[in-house]
Amino acid sequence: MAKSKRGHALWSLPSRGRGTCPVCQSTRIKLLYPKRKTDGSVVKVCKRCDKAPQTKVDAVLV
Repeated sequence: MAKSKRGHALWSLPSRGRGTCPVCQSTRIKLLYPKRKTDGSVVKVCKRCDKAPQTKVDAVLV
């Protein structure tokens, strides 16, 4: 049976949870994973960049 509610929580997010990843610059990708920079700010990144080293996350200018 199909899972009709899968991903339904994304509909309430702006742009349905999609945008440009600040780490890898991929466009129209789901930004679902919060990563904390060393200065304490939080940046949402894509699935691939969730496992990126901390130096790449700190290089983000957001």
